[in-house]
Amino acid sequence: MDLELRGKTAIVTGGSSGIGKAIALGLAQEGVDVAICARGKEALTAAAEEISKATGRKVVPLTCDVGRQADVEAMVRAAASALGHIDILINNAGKPGGLANGPLQDVTDEAMLGDLNVKYMGYLRCARAVAPLMKERQWGRMIHIGGNSARRSGTYSTGARNIAIVHLSKTLADELGPYGITSNVVHPGITRTPHIDRSAEQRAKASGATPGEIMKQMAMDNATRRLVDASEVAHVVVFLASPKSIAVTGEVIGATGGKGQAVFP
Repeated sequence: MDLELRGKTAIVTGGSSGIGKAIALGLAQEGVDVAICARGKEALTAAAEEISKATGRKVVPLTCDVGRQADVEAMVRAAASALGHIDILINNAGKPGGLANGPLQDVTDEAMLGDLNVKYMGYLRCARAVAPLMKERQWGRMIHIGGNSARRSGTYSTGARNIAIVHLSKTLADELGPYGITSNVVHPGITRTPHIDRSAEQRAKASGATPGEIMKQMAMDNATRRLVDASEVAHVVVFLASPKSIAVTGEVIGATGGKGQAVFP
């Protein structure tokens, strides 16, 4: 299937590693020129060079803290200047696992608000900054990376930020739909990334198991009995970023490998 993405442009926040980097690579492989943003300049530059070399597409590294409005505005201006226009926004910036993990008495206002400032307000800031550019062209795609914690109890800030993103996305879909702009959420589960590799190594040292055994344990609650790779989450996102996905907006799609047994009508 031709996803009709060649010549499109995208911003990917949190694009220097993990799922964000995989999405940027997936888009570039389909002919998209990409601006990737993150706070760490060294990793960002390395990721941009790697993706550009692998795909031959223009990949622009832009340092940005989405927790700051001025940073977001400057980043979007720089991306639009470098790429000519913005067709696609991938909201992905945020600390894996969140900041306020409990127990309750250990949860601070600073941790909660810090997490929501980046992964909820940061998403809103980016959407607000790119929406006028998309409306002008009467076309756009916004995909917001959430997390399966939105669908279960657990860490305080992680679930809160991810369920808030769902509401944000649906509201954006309703408001921006008349301008040819869609907005959707993708919830990854436990995804094979460098972060998960490090976590498995730490748990292996503590338990005496091997990292491979820990990975198998992590996958046991998935219907497929395997961990989803970051590139496999990217496949879902790249489709949603394409013109082919016009029938899908305001929706929430799990890319978890079938995590859990809950039914979502």
